[in-house]
Amino acid sequence: MPQVDPRRGTNDPEDSNEVGRAGRGCAAQQDSIEAGRPCAAGRQQDSGVATIWTAMAVAALAGVAVLACWLGAAVLARHRAESAADLGALAAAAHAAEGPTRACERARWVADRMAVSLLTCRWQRLDAFVEVQAPGLGLAGLPGPAARARAGPTGQPP
Repeated sequence: MPQVDPRRGTNDPEDSNEVGRAGRGCAAQQDSIEAGRPCAAGRQQDSGVATIWTAMAVAALAGVAVLACWLGAAVLARHRAESAADLGALAAAAHAAEGPTRACERARWVADRMAVSLLTCRWQRLDAFVEVQAPGLGLAGLPGPAARARAGPTGQPP
């Protein structure tokens, strides 16, 4: 036989414990609402705020990750351009005895293998000056990083 709750005057066994009343939401707790006390389910009104803060935090972290990846790609392209310029100038200087045209062909060969474009290859006395440019990163039409290098005989001062 169900017990009567003396506070409520009802025979409903589900109303006899707090768990049963809290599980049914604020509509079943009219006495709490009328007394000015917030019901247990009333705290669920702010439950979407954490979702919004979490979504904003995830978006911020994703933006930082994209920026870090772009910056890493830019640094990598810059290093590739510098390495290609250095190696191209060294290759040209190593083949200086074959003439400037043949030496610049060697610099172009190195640039092609390193996936950069040779902009200039010129000679001043016995020194080879090489300038290369790496492909752009595709951001707002900005040009790719460029680098210059100089190589020549080691026995003479610069």
